[in-house]
Amino acid sequence: MKVFDITAQEAELKKLEDELSKAEVVNDPNLFRNLTRRHKHLSEVVDTGRRLAKAQSAVAECEKIISENADHELTELAKEELSEAQSQSEELEKAMMVLLLPKDPYDDANTIMEIRAGTGGEEAALFASELFRMYSRYAERQGWKIETMNTSPAAAGGLKEIIFSIQGDAVYSHMKYEAGVHRVQRVPETETQGRIHTSAASVVVLPEQEEVTVDIKPEDLRIDIYRSTGAGGQHVNTTDSAIRITHLPTGLVVTCQDERSQYKNKAKAMRVLQARLLEKERQEAAKERSDQRKTMVGSGDRSDKNRTYNFPQNRVTDHRIGLTVHALGEIMDGDLDRLILPLIEHDTEEMLKACTSL
Repeated sequence: MKVFDITAQEAELKKLEDELSKAEVVNDPNLFRNLTRRHKHLSEVVDTGRRLAKAQSAVAECEKIISENADHELTELAKEELSEAQSQSEELEKAMMVLLLPKDPYDDANTIMEIRAGTGGEEAALFASELFRMYSRYAERQGWKIETMNTSPAAAGGLKEIIFSIQGDAVYSHMKYEAGVHRVQRVPETETQGRIHTSAASVVVLPEQEEVTVDIKPEDLRIDIYRSTGAGGQHVNTTDSAIRITHLPTGLVVTCQDERSQYKNKAKAMRVLQARLLEKERQEAAKERSDQRKTMVGSGDRSDKNRTYNFPQNRVTDHRIGLTVHALGEIMDGDLDRLILPLIEHDTEEMLKACTSL
């Protein structure tokens, strides 16, 4: 039986409650949001800790009755209560350990996602557009907001590339598992002999920090302004509003042309650049602990083969945990929790094993 001391969490929770009642905190949206998130987490820890202590106390009381009482009927009742109290105690102990696990510092962040058509030509572009629809539907189910930042339509339909942001509660904690290569197996409409083709699209998921965490010097940027191209309405080719930003030290290039306003395109491009530079820093830091990251689900390695979407068999397989779901239509319509929640559970179990083995 593991005992958790939540004295420090109770004290911090009380302090946070005092802070959240101050006008200067309420009037600062970012600070208020961050403190509210921390308050929610601490409330869960304190509540779980108290319920666990109560359950452990019940276990101890039942064991005492069983060991000291000669009354057979009372002993039998205590044994029944002991079994229930032990079960509850074990569940709460595991829940407490999960709450106290080291948290990904970006879990509460909004995300910027990039979908690019890979091998498969026109079919890959169509699949990329279907993935975007899938994520849009999932965001809608979660109550999140999607903002398109840049699109590159394919000539025959679909998307060569799309960059978009998702804003909402704990977006990155769910969407980080989508990073990698997604494969589709189906018979293309242009296939006359009914042969199944395999195409692919890559998905990149970048945490977007609310506060600037990467220092970008103006002299490190080359900003080019040009005329927008591609589909986008009657005004798309009439003004020089498209923006291309090159970060000279790293060679990273970001383009944005979806807005008619040059200013809005620049603002969006800078957000994408910030996220890519942040991810670059994270990847470089991850090299120092690569052995540890190999045991983690959803490392964000862009060469990972995440899933295969097999249309003829109505099947989706997540290769990282060997999960197969025969509900492709529902998943493509945004029911992604069927895949994401098992990934989160697996990730949590792996971290618990790592903690208990230390």
